Amino acid sequence: MKKRVHRTRRRLNFILLLLGLAGLAVIVAGQGSAPQWLQRFSSPSEQAGEGPRHVPNGALNTGETMPTSPLASSTPEASPSPSPTPAPQYAEADWIAVGDLMMHSPQVPGAYDAKKKRYVFDSFFSEVKSILSSGDWVLANLETPIAGNDRGFKGYPLFNAPIELADAMKQAGFTIVTTANNHALDQGVSGALNTLKTLKQHQFTVTGTAASAADAAELVLVEKNGIVMGMLAYTYGTNGIPIPKDKPYIVNLIDENKIIQDIRKLRGAGADFVTVALHFGKEYETAPNEEQKRLARKLAAAGADIIAGSHPHVIQPYEVVDMVDEQGRSRQALIIYSMGNFISNQRGLTKEYGVIYKVKVRKQLHDGTIQLTAIEPIPTYTHRYKPDAYYRYRVLPLPDILKASEPDPLLSKSEYPALEAMLSKLTTRIQSMSSGATAPASAP
Repeated sequence: MKKRVHRTRRRLNFILLLLGLAGLAVIVAGQGSAPQWLQRFSSPSEQAGEGPRHVPNGALNTGETMPTSPLASSTPEASPSPSPTPAPQYAEADWIAVGDLMMHSPQVPGAYDAKKKRYVFDSFFSEVKSILSSGDWVLANLETPIAGNDRGFKGYPLFNAPIELADAMKQAGFTIVTTANNHALDQGVSGALNTLKTLKQHQFTVTGTAASAADAAELVLVEKNGIVMGMLAYTYGTNGIPIPKDKPYIVNLIDENKIIQDIRKLRGAGADFVTVALHFGKEYETAPNEEQKRLARKLAAAGADIIAGSHPHVIQPYEVVDMVDEQGRSRQALIIYSMGNFISNQRGLTKEYGVIYKVKVRKQLHDGTIQLTAIEPIPTYTHRYKPDAYYRYRVLPLPDILKASEPDPLLSKSEYPALEAMLSKLTTRIQSMSSGATAPASAP
């Protein structure tokens, strides 16, 4: 009986010894390799450096593979997955427009390149190219036909410019050309059709004149950065040149009810915002008349987001009009009454000045509403100089020219004070109505 108890105690002591040695192996393995005398109690995986494993009773000498301890594993934990990129809340694009692009007789001969045997007008726009080319929609009002060089080149009152003018406009960054103005028919219906053909060959989007009734009925929609602009253009008249009765579509005349219908058609076709170019107002007046304000505000209430005015040949102010749309949401419209002359030979009474408008258009993606988040008017000056027998012309962005670190080599020192004073005067005029106005809640 005593021998049996003694053997039992020896077995218990041996088991306790084994358990103690196993625990010591776990501690040592966490700090590095176990000593040689202890390695024979470690599993093959531990000896290979895989880290300690939990070993249940009775499994010490069976060779079973145990699951790795999550606390003692040498494998680093996986880093948490990165947060998904938040979906964009809005889309943006830049709308840019300029005023009247004219071609009086003195502008033509100095642009002829005898070596190339063609006209080159690139220098007209070289100083503003960086501004124009930064836009997504870039509009110009072409107030001269480009009916064909075989017709000869004429200035006021029946304009016709070299077709190379279209090359320079394309190089400058213009993408959209409006042709509804009082000089659209200076070269007759055939001249208007030739102008359309040339502009389309240069891949401009054109609106304001049309080659057929079917063309006139087509909706002009231009998408940039996921924002769709609808485009319309109309003129008050054609300087008394009659529109043929069998071709009423050749030039869009201002017809209030028709314009409202056209705005609604564009909206129904998916336009996110609508620009209406209006050739209206009185020449050389520096403020809009009551009819201009009435018509522009009514069209804004009917759904126009931007009114781009031209014809007075001098700068008139802009205003931002507050209103409520058909869904009861607040909205704003930008009305530019006149952008003046972009380029011409006209001088005096501020006719040699114009303004480039740069507008940031933002579309909220959750509901499609449009905001005009930034409106930047950039006054310009048509610099005319005479290095030889002929005049040269170039459009200068006044703020950039006046703040440049180096003087412009073609401007005299005496011109700078006058330009600075004019910039101040024009800025005051441009902003004189920008405090905001209220349009009718809806068009009747």
